[in-house]
Amino acid sequence: MATLIRKEDREYLKGEFDKYLKNDVDLVVFTSNDENCRYCKETVQLATEVSEINPKIHLKVYNFDEDKDQVKAYGVEKYPATIVSKAGVEDGRIVYYGLPSGYEFGSLIEDLKNVSVGDADVSSKAAELISKIDKPITIKVYVTPTCPYCPRAVGTAHKFALMNPNIKGEMIEALEFENEAEEVGVSSVPHIVINNDVTFIGAYPDDQFAEYVMEAYDHQ
Repeated sequence: MATLIRKEDREYLKGEFDKYLKNDVDLVVFTSNDENCRYCKETVQLATEVSEINPKIHLKVYNFDEDKDQVKAYGVEKYPATIVSKAGVEDGRIVYYGLPSGYEFGSLIEDLKNVSVGDADVSSKAAELISKIDKPITIKVYVTPTCPYCPRAVGTAHKFALMNPNIKGEMIEALEFENEAEEVGVSSVPHIVINNDVTFIGAYPDDQFAEYVMEAYDHQ
């Protein structure tokens, strides 16, 4: 099978990981035996290739249909799913539903760096707002692989999830999960839905994004 990551990209990523990875991280994939899962094999292959670049990245592959304890522990709702978490911690707050390809591959790489360091670069205002969240918040970011603005929105949602354990950030590939995207009215991306309550479209600066999160929080 042909590799998904080109040789020159692998060499670039090796340099990035050597420079930025501090602590070990888990790259967790949930796949399925479902023959209708279009990108399950590719999702496993992509995560495998990424994990082979640096020894601090540990690959874990689970079956959604069989590994029920892990599905519950990570809070996984569908497949394929890719999760980035601290090594040894069953934490599904930073998750990709669908193949993290195209522009979203860059988001995955940034998440690996941020989780490894245990910190994220956001504005002081956003950090102040996000620190106030003391109830569960789920941020869903609907994307397509060819959307150049989507990684910014996904990155912000995942940074917030890294900063506050009450927040879960989900990237959902709208073409792979067409029915779900249709149900929430996705017509352009990035389409963000917070707690199935507050919706907006576009890659906003992190402080404005945080204000939308607080709006959903206040509605609870």
